[in-house]
Amino acid sequence: MSGHSKWANIKHRKAAQDAKRGNLFQKLVKAVIIAAKEGGGDPAMNMRLKAAIDRAKAASVPNDNIIRGIKRGTGEIEGAQYEEITYEAYGPNGVAILIEVLTDNRNRAASEIRALLTRNGGSLGEAGSVAWMFERKGTIEVGGKDLDEEALMTAALEAGAEDLEQQEEGYAVYTDPASLSDVREALEKAGYSIERAETEMVPKNTVQISDPEKARKVLRLMDLLEENDDTQNVYGNFDIPDVIMESLEG
Repeated sequence: MSGHSKWANIKHRKAAQDAKRGNLFQKLVKAVIIAAKEGGGDPAMNMRLKAAIDRAKAASVPNDNIIRGIKRGTGEIEGAQYEEITYEAYGPNGVAILIEVLTDNRNRAASEIRALLTRNGGSLGEAGSVAWMFERKGTIEVGGKDLDEEALMTAALEAGAEDLEQQEEGYAVYTDPASLSDVREALEKAGYSIERAETEMVPKNTVQISDPEKARKVLRLMDLLEENDDTQNVYGNFDIPDVIMESLEG
């Protein structure tokens, strides 16, 4: 999964760098709204809301925007009503793709996602066609160089983590979604620097793409889907070797 993980890391770095584009703030606030709508406005009692607030703060979303988002979600102030939709799709080379959307217009979202797929070598799948290839996991990115892997593994497992994966800079710790907050807090107390902690869909198996041109097409489609205003998250089950990822990134 090294190539897939590298793409995920690039994606999150880009999100931080592209905050000035404007639509990132909108996406993060929409996530706050839907989390508050589903589980209430108290982050101490609503772990999904807490995670959405943490992501928004990490991207420097103004606190006033976050508070308004919570109030919109709980109905204290009026605003657009968003709904969650997950589209299942296939990309170039048979890659399975999940697209999580928050939208106030279901028809517009479906039309735009379908058009992006069709124009870039993909197609929309039926419900259930690819979701079974993924499982939801808590993912915690631990930053830092020269970390003691054995010590980190011990601390993570004792806190309830399930697995550990070395990355280009630091490690990814995987947990059951329900344990994400506890593991994060335990690692922070142990002195580790947490760069990102959220739940995401992780592929059970991956499709390796070793041809640079095919890899470029997959990554282009993933980027275009990410950039759509209604899209919250995009996941794919591809694995691109690091050497190809590095050449494409460069």
